[in-house]
Amino acid sequence: MTEEPLKLPIIDLSSPDRLSTAASIRKACREHGFFYVVNHGVEEELLESVFGESKKLFALPLEKKLKLGRREHRGYTPLFAENLDPDSASKTGDPKESYYIGPLEDHSAPLKLNQWPPQEILPSWRPTVETFYRKVMCAGKRLLRLIALALNLEENFFEKAGGLDKPTAYLRLLHYPGELGSSDEDICAASAHSDYGMITLLATDGVRGLQICREKFKQPRVWEDVLHLDGALIVNIGDLMERWTNCLFRSTLHRVIPVGQERYSAAFFLDPKQDCLVECLESCCSESSPPRHNLTTEAHDGGPSKTAYRSPDRSSTAAFIRQACTEHGFFYLVNRGVEKQLFEQVFGESKKLFALPLVEKMKLAQKENRGYTPLFGEVLDPDSGSEGPN
Repeated sequence: MTEEPLKLPIIDLSSPDRLSTAASIRKACREHGFFYVVNHGVEEELLESVFGESKKLFALPLEKKLKLGRREHRGYTPLFAENLDPDSASKTGDPKESYYIGPLEDHSAPLKLNQWPPQEILPSWRPTVETFYRKVMCAGKRLLRLIALALNLEENFFEKAGGLDKPTAYLRLLHYPGELGSSDEDICAASAHSDYGMITLLATDGVRGLQICREKFKQPRVWEDVLHLDGALIVNIGDLMERWTNCLFRSTLHRVIPVGQERYSAAFFLDPKQDCLVECLESCCSESSPPRHNLTTEAHDGGPSKTAYRSPDRSSTAAFIRQACTEHGFFYLVNRGVEKQLFEQVFGESKKLFALPLVEKMKLAQKENRGYTPLFGEVLDPDSGSEGPN
């Protein structure tokens, strides 16, 4: 079910009254999890150019777009290739296509992970998208400083804690074909979901379709329309920020419904560095608002102990695992129930074993895939350039 269009707060990033602006952001994040930002530094002409280049890209023949098919979370994703809500009524993926651009200064180099359309086909595409990426990044960092003030933190808190000198930021260009519109409310152009990271900054082309559900755990869900506002970016809080703030700020469920009209948008996801430990902020906890996640204290080498959470929210945790597995295949696991002291003992005993004379170790030589394997006893990659075992 839906209601009247929602009147979201408007945040002016150019306001000299930073404390008042921070207070408005705090109210918006608590009540809606969504708000508009104006005077963000992204010119209207640049927004028009981005949507123009986006239209040119998605108008290419499918075989040309598939040559830029998504890998390492960068590149083209075709229609029906993903479903953001596995519990939705749709038996297929969402009727949208998209294109991902990852960090421009990729610190995982030397690999060049971003894919760019050939210059002879779209000569202005890359410079336009790169300019847009950098300008929205600047707006996002300005906004995070105000969010830090809204949480009674130092302005540079998220820059330090989240490693925003090397952030994980992705730009996603989206296209919703109008001819795939449906009157069925259960069929979405983008299924109901919340965003994973800290904040998302969204530019839209003016076509309606975006809806939010502020009470995501209540049934039936009440959906409210978020209208386009000329000159504004739409900002929403992500799951990591919700957890960072002990659920003080809400990561709001949202979706895009088909309206029978072609729609373009550009979403910028600003996340912390990948090895960032999301800590429950003391400024968001009190006797009347205790931590909603079970807290533990862990000692870290070279510094004081840090507080982390053991999440009881299995659905949200499962969503994080899914994203890690689809994007990287690797992730860190904390609060796993194996004590640090036991790790140290295991490595200590391992050192003692491998320090034994070779003749003693060979008495325990591997059989039935159990036991000791000496140096140069195996080759894991038969196609490697090595002439002997590893």
